[in-house]
Amino acid sequence: MTVTVSVPLEGRAYDVRIGTGLLADAGREIAPLLHRKKVAIVTDETVGAAHLAALQTALTAEGIESTALALPPGEATKAWPQFSRTVEWLLEQKVERRDIVIALGGGVVGDLVGFAAAVLRRGVRFVQIPTSLLAQVDSSVGGKTGINAPQGKNLIGAFHQPARVLADIGVLDTLTPRDFLAGYGEVVKYGLLGDAKFFDWLEVNGPALATGSRDLRQYAVQRSVEMKAEIVLRDETEQGDRALLNLGHTFCHAFEAATGYSDRLLHGEGVAIGCAMAFELSSRLDLCSQEDPSRVRAHLKAMGMKTDLSDIPGDLPDAEALLALMQQDKKVLDGKLRFILARGVGQSFVTSDVPRDAVLGVLNDALALR
Repeated sequence: MTVTVSVPLEGRAYDVRIGTGLLADAGREIAPLLHRKKVAIVTDETVGAAHLAALQTALTAEGIESTALALPPGEATKAWPQFSRTVEWLLEQKVERRDIVIALGGGVVGDLVGFAAAVLRRGVRFVQIPTSLLAQVDSSVGGKTGINAPQGKNLIGAFHQPARVLADIGVLDTLTPRDFLAGYGEVVKYGLLGDAKFFDWLEVNGPALATGSRDLRQYAVQRSVEMKAEIVLRDETEQGDRALLNLGHTFCHAFEAATGYSDRLLHGEGVAIGCAMAFELSSRLDLCSQEDPSRVRAHLKAMGMKTDLSDIPGDLPDAEALLALMQQDKKVLDGKLRFILARGVGQSFVTSDVPRDAVLGVLNDALALR
C-alpha cells in the first residue's frame, strides 16, 4: 500500500509518495503535474542501467516523451563540472519554465539536479525519484539542493522544493548491503534527534529491516519523512530548528573532506560515526548519561555499521586539522561552530556553546584508537 506524506509549504506544497511499484507507476504519478507531455531525466550511469528503462517505459505508457542524461556515479560528480554539464544539457533540451525535470538517483543526483532546476530559467519544477535509502529518507525531501566545493560539502546551493517525491521501496532491493546501511545511518539519526520511541523500534526491527522486509522498510522511510517534513515546515531555510537534521553532520562533513569525498567513507557512514561522536561529546559535557553513547554505538555495531574513526580505512589528519575542516561547515554562525548535541536519545538541540578543548578531546581519543 502506498502512503502519502504531505509537505504543505504555502505556495510550494507537495506530496511524498512512499510504496512499492511507484517507479512502474511514475507516468500516472507525474502526468497531472505536466503542462506538456515532455520531461527531461537526469540520472547516473549505475542507476540508469538499473532503472532508467523502467521509468521511461512508465512515462511512455502515459504518452509522455522523455530524454535522459546519465552522469558518472559518485560524490565527485556533485561539483561544478558536472553541474555545468547538466544545466547546459537541460538548455539544449529546450526545457521551459513550466516543464518538469526528473532526478532519478541517490543523494548526489538529487542534490545536483535540484540545484540545476533552481537556477535554470530562474527556477523550473523538478520531481525527485530517490533510489537509495539515504535519498528517500533525507536528501529528496525538504528542498535543500546544491553541490560541493573544494572548501567543503554543500557550500554552494539553493532552497528549491520538489513538485513531488516518489520513494519506491522496491528499488531498495537493488542496493548493496553497504549502501543500504549507509542510508540507515540517516534513519537512526531521526530517532536520536527527536523520537525515542522510533529509536526503540529500530533497535528491535533494524536487523529484519536490513535483510529485506519491505513493510518494515516502508515504515522506516515513512516515519523519517514525517519527521523531516515536520521540521521543514517549522524552519524551511534552516534559521533554527532545521539544523537539528544535521545531528552528526558537523563531524561527518569534516571526515568526508578528510577522505576526499571518496568511497573510503560514504555519507551515511560518516553520519553514523558523527552521531556516535555527538553523543560522546554530549556525555562528556554532562548533558546526557554515559549510557547513551554506549547505546548508540551498540545499535550501530549490531547493524554491522561503522561507529568510530578506527573504522575508516587509510590515514586521517590530526584533531586540529579535523577541527579546522569543521570550521568550513555551513552551520558556522558568527565564526562559531554550531553543534547538535543531546540530552538523551530523542532529545537533541542546537548550540554554539561548545568548548573547543572538549571537541579536540573527543577527536584525539577517537584518533588514538586507530
